[in-house]
Amino acid sequence: MAVTDVDVFTHLTDADIESLGIELDAIRQDIEDSRGERDARYIRRTIAGQRALEVAGRLLLAASSRRSAWWAGTVTLGVAKIIENMEIGHNVMHGQWDWMNDPEIHSSTWEWDMAGSSKHWRYTHNFVHHKYTNILGMDDDVGYGMLRVTRDQRWSKYNLLNLVWNTLLGIGFEWGVGLQHVEIGKIVKKRMDQDDARQRTEEFFAKAGRQILKDYVAFPALTSLSPGATYRSALTANATANVIRNIWANAVIFCGHFPDGAEKFTKTDMIGETKGQWYLRQMLGSANFEGGPTLRFMSGNLCHQIEHHLYPDLPSNRLHEISVRVREVCDKYDLPYTTGSFLMQYGKTWRTIAKLSLPNKYLRDDADNAPETRSERMFAELGPEFAGTDPATGHRRGLKTAIATVRGWRRRKQAAAQRRDDLAA
Repeated sequence: MAVTDVDVFTHLTDADIESLGIELDAIRQDIEDSRGERDARYIRRTIAGQRALEVAGRLLLAASSRRSAWWAGTVTLGVAKIIENMEIGHNVMHGQWDWMNDPEIHSSTWEWDMAGSSKHWRYTHNFVHHKYTNILGMDDDVGYGMLRVTRDQRWSKYNLLNLVWNTLLGIGFEWGVGLQHVEIGKIVKKRMDQDDARQRTEEFFAKAGRQILKDYVAFPALTSLSPGATYRSALTANATANVIRNIWANAVIFCGHFPDGAEKFTKTDMIGETKGQWYLRQMLGSANFEGGPTLRFMSGNLCHQIEHHLYPDLPSNRLHEISVRVREVCDKYDLPYTTGSFLMQYGKTWRTIAKLSLPNKYLRDDADNAPETRSERMFAELGPEFAGTDPATGHRRGLKTAIATVRGWRRRKQAAAQRRDDLAA
């Protein structure tokens, strides 16, 4: 089952959690106080560079009918769409640049190059997802209504095709994100006010219609005016560029939410939740992946998903420096800092999705001590005296040590059982 008590799960006292919250607040304040021209120059240059890249891609598509030119233009356009989606659109709409008071780079005015409406996304993502991160029954991003990603979700025959649904979601990710706010399930089951349903549907079709017109009618028609291109080649290029963007965005987001160690929570965790407990839930429910400057930029700096969830409205170009201090906080309170290479984290998400296509009875781990589904019950054998300071080392014993201890016991039990089986054989 999911975590029902963050305090018990992390082995931290109320005083520890309050202190942790104060330290994380201090990091926020330091970044807010130091925002300035360097940051403003970064986002303006990023927007200018992205637009130049998009123009270059479209010119390449118009310049020649050769396959090499088509691929060059398509990939260039796909990269431009990734940057617009990840490092610009996502972050601008989080309000990361609102402090500049620039009406062109403001969360309330930016409309991104996606099928879904920015207005809808700001509610489903900025408000719902970031407030109720990984809380079952509250955060629709836990599986996106299509995938079983934790054993807390009841298995059905539909989940046998988990891998198929994830593939389709990746290819058409912009449409999945766009339809999320429409909540088709509630409309079909008549669990939504008719006026609200009509407004959401009309707003979605209006934005999606404009996007289809731009990507699959206007730009292909404009490109086909060149003797070196055809309407069909331009149409295919735009569709392929969108798929490139969709698959990459899906991969980055899944690496931040579904690898081992990204915990899920129950609604009880929200009752009387303090600022420190909210911080803890964000840290425990998110995961990072490691990479250099290029990978950080192309992921919209969401390789620092932990830091983004702690400070969703701080400039993305500052998350790398913030991560150093957040990691120090995790070490101080003996909390795990979930990270790994991009390929490892992405592989773990696919492994989880594959495993959970099967009912729990066919899975080896129990629902309280599995890589993707854990709860405080996994520490039942530790006893209340475990929390506090390790008398041997003098270091604080928290969640990180608790997990390592329980895993050590499990490995020793498995090794002992294996030896008994070998002797019996």
